[in-house]
Amino acid sequence: MINLQIEIFLLIVVGLVLSKTGLMSSLTRKQLTKIVLTIVLPCSIIQSFEIDVDHDLIVSCIIVFLVSVMTQFVYWLFNCFLWKNQSLARRINLQYGTMVSNAGFMGMPLAQGVFGDIGLLYASIFLIPQRVCMWSYGLSLYTTSRKQDLIKNVLFHPCIIAIFIGVLLMIGRMFGFVLPEALDDTIGAIASCNTALSMIAIGGILSDVNVDDVFDKTTLFYSMIRLIVFPLVLLIIVRLLNIDILVANVCVLLSGMPAASTTAMLAQTYDKDPVFSSKLVFVSTLFSLFTLPLLSMLLGG
Repeated sequence: MINLQIEIFLLIVVGLVLSKTGLMSSLTRKQLTKIVLTIVLPCSIIQSFEIDVDHDLIVSCIIVFLVSVMTQFVYWLFNCFLWKNQSLARRINLQYGTMVSNAGFMGMPLAQGVFGDIGLLYASIFLIPQRVCMWSYGLSLYTTSRKQDLIKNVLFHPCIIAIFIGVLLMIGRMFGFVLPEALDDTIGAIASCNTALSMIAIGGILSDVNVDDVFDKTTLFYSMIRLIVFPLVLLIIVRLLNIDILVANVCVLLSGMPAASTTAMLAQTYDKDPVFSSKLVFVSTLFSLFTLPLLSMLLGG
């Protein structure tokens, strides 16, 4: 767990150094962000759905899915009142960062490391509602188009299309259908670049950040909400509902992930204060180095 988080920070440093030394220009940074959002991340999404679902686990997977839907609803409730006093651009980033965590990049490998292969399976299911939310409600936060255009842009966004393809592939695998090996390997090769390219792009954006302003009150408060308050709230709920302990623990662990790297990438794409959004990702990921191991210990992992 610690090694993975250190790796993420080193990748951010690489992007920061590349930008500071002039090897990655502002234009290059925007192009890299676009490549990640339109090609790399969709391949990662498709690959995350390529899981074998044992029929004996279907009930548990349904419970994980329902807990995830409930979790997104809790995030939405917090969004209704939490960030009203922020400027428009900051509020957009904070609302997106509240709804969407870095569970895709960090959550799946951490769930596997703490809970084994069954943890990875549950994590994949848990991420389905978040992926739908991040490219529907989440994307709508950054766009100002007419409602008709917004719906069109969301439905035909590469990541939404990737979700549809992923669901079909997951269902197909239950009946023995798998992608041709060459195609599957190609998708896997592109998807494997996801974390590296995303964090390097964020590091580049962070090169514009004033170090003195990184740890402001807003980023610290946001980090407390995402890393501490959310998992504790969900822990109380799943305990009251008497949900299976392993299912509950995986869901709680994933709810304690830092801000999604896509927060910074979307802010960069739509020019919604990308520097502030990068600070949210950086600070919350930094503090997750301490909160996630503690959360894992609390869950008995």
